[in-house]
Amino acid sequence: MNQANSANYSIAQLGNPVLRQKAAKVDNILSDECQQLINQMMIAVEQANGVGIAAPQVHHSQQIFIMCSKPNERYPDAPFMEPTAIINPEILNGSSEKIKGWEGCLSVPSLRGLVPRHKQISVRYSDRKGNVHQKTFSGFIARIFQHELDHLNGLTFIDQLESADDLMSEVEWYQQFAIKKS
Repeated sequence: MNQANSANYSIAQLGNPVLRQKAAKVDNILSDECQQLINQMMIAVEQANGVGIAAPQVHHSQQIFIMCSKPNERYPDAPFMEPTAIINPEILNGSSEKIKGWEGCLSVPSLRGLVPRHKQISVRYSDRKGNVHQKTFSGFIARIFQHELDHLNGLTFIDQLESADDLMSEVEWYQQFAIKKS
């Protein structure tokens, strides 16, 4: 996997069939294949300056995603979170309160959407060592988890919009919202 450090990974774009498939459960988390995929995803999300990436986005229909929240140009108020592999995730409970927030996607690079998501979620998942975790996430971290879990179910943020009026070009989004934060 040494070549991976210099590789540029191809991210599946909207319209690629892998993004519409329901991802397969990971049976052997400790396998070399699974560990290499996690390494590949860690590099891909870092190269793309994303806050998360799902295995289908790197052309693997497996129930794995990486969450790695950090402030960046697209999400300047994002909290910092160590890159974390989330395997075979499930939402156990979602708050009744939903909040709309702007989302983008590495697989839909030119659009942003105002997406309603649960404000807080209780989840269960395995880490890359096979340990099972049960946690509660809120705010932006909960949003990332829900966004990435959608990818494992063959959905993108566009599928979660309440209205086409909640969709905007990224260029227009930057003009309207990013400049106001300066």
